[in-house]
Amino acid sequence: LISAVFNIDLNDDSKSLFKDLDVETTIAHSSFATFEFFLNAAITSDRSMVLDCQYNTNLFSAVTIHCRLTEFENLLTHIVETVGSIGKLSLLSSSQQQQLLVGWNNNQTNYPQAKCIHQLFEERVEIDPDAIALVFEQQQLTYRELNNRSNQLANYLIGLGVQPDELIGMAIDRSIDTIVSILGILKAGGAYLPLDLAYPPERLSFMVENANVSILLTKKALVEKLPTHQARVVCLDTDWEEIARSNPTNPPCLVRSTNLAYVMYTSGSTGQPKGVCIPHQGVVRLVRETNYLDFSPQQVFLQLAPISFDAATFEIWGSLLNGAKLVLFPGDRPSLAELGQIIQKQQITTLWLTAGLFHLMVDERLADLQPLRQLIAGGDVLSVPHVQKVLSTLPNCQLINGYGPTENTTFTCYYPIVKTGTLLTSIPIGRPIANTQVYILDAYLQPVPIGIPGQLYIGGDGLARGYLSRPELTAEKFIPNPFSTGKLYKTGDLARYLPDGNIEFLGRIDSQVKIRGFRIELGEIEA
Repeated sequence: LISAVFNIDLNDDSKSLFKDLDVETTIAHSSFATFEFFLNAAITSDRSMVLDCQYNTNLFSAVTIHCRLTEFENLLTHIVETVGSIGKLSLLSSSQQQQLLVGWNNNQTNYPQAKCIHQLFEERVEIDPDAIALVFEQQQLTYRELNNRSNQLANYLIGLGVQPDELIGMAIDRSIDTIVSILGILKAGGAYLPLDLAYPPERLSFMVENANVSILLTKKALVEKLPTHQARVVCLDTDWEEIARSNPTNPPCLVRSTNLAYVMYTSGSTGQPKGVCIPHQGVVRLVRETNYLDFSPQQVFLQLAPISFDAATFEIWGSLLNGAKLVLFPGDRPSLAELGQIIQKQQITTLWLTAGLFHLMVDERLADLQPLRQLIAGGDVLSVPHVQKVLSTLPNCQLINGYGPTENTTFTCYYPIVKTGTLLTSIPIGRPIANTQVYILDAYLQPVPIGIPGQLYIGGDGLARGYLSRPELTAEKFIPNPFSTGKLYKTGDLARYLPDGNIEFLGRIDSQVKIRGFRIELGEIEA
């Protein structure tokens, strides 16, 4: 009926029974455990206390038990040194706290945090203007051509009065115009709001109204699919002749890296979508001078994710801010065969897949992944057998488990998976990427010891500003950082540290689930 027992022996009359004899108390060690965990506290003849632990070696290692006893000793020390609630006392020594809070978060790099996305793109244009930037079906654009077209759109939007942080809606199927639109909006000083026309009309209407969209970029054939709105519509196909008369030179930069770059909507537990506000700095920190991937001009990225899914942030800017080539997948819903064909035809080297699509490709089209040199899979738990199959079949491809909520600009943690002789039981989410801090805390915001589950909190330069027009929700989810400056985002994810410093994902604290990488709040379905 019980698995853990604590006993304290306060009887110290034994010394008087032996009159003048010297008495020494010893602990009789057993070769078997009567309980899974038994901790006995015995007061010895010299008034000290000995803690003796018996445990089932089929369940616990000596290292685990040693850690738990050390934490208990730390707690006892803090109790006599500190006045306050036991829940707010730490189980860690000062050196352990230093390791968890500072040592494993020491990943700062000298990335261009003061620059905006479009400024860094313009620098790449200066470095190699004739390099291929975009490929879409039979079309391709060089960095110079892409820059000129986006400048024309930017100067046109500036003429319409676009202001810093103003949200410009985008309802465009994936094409070269998509990238031109994003760059043009940023160069004009605005921020882009992706609108997926496959969404229910009610959701789209809410997003356009909630974001106070004043301008909508789209194409003539898609106008009828737009929700009811008061925004000015700019059709990139029928209006391009007028747009093309605008200046093709770089407009002056009117924003800073702390200004808004985009807003993406996720689902919310109340049934209302919530707009996540990402500044330029979050994107730059994701793809420049970082530690989890090779972002070099030689890479060929595939832009596969819907533009309203934050994986697209990694795909687009990971390539265009580093001089690489970006191949746009034609169409919105690829078959496995079509995905495999474009990887082979375009010799894609860097690919991001949701966990579900990763598992399908490994099962059905593994040979098509041969050109890859970097494959990031994430958004949900990865299957160990599928991972092992990739490791044995694609020796030239680095497989990475990527983890991160939209509120921290796509990626927070990464785990480069390597082939080892040990049997994997789960795939960790690894360590924080550069310029990102991760903490695993209890209900009192105290760091939990290695191996103990807690809620995962995120800090650093990738954090969103918060939720658009939701100050109460922002204050609830983005709390002051008790260990440093800035804020921490409460993920709602349960995790624990492994002894080597990597993090293991354990599930959700609430009832949120993920399907194909997208968050689903079960409360919404109930409602």
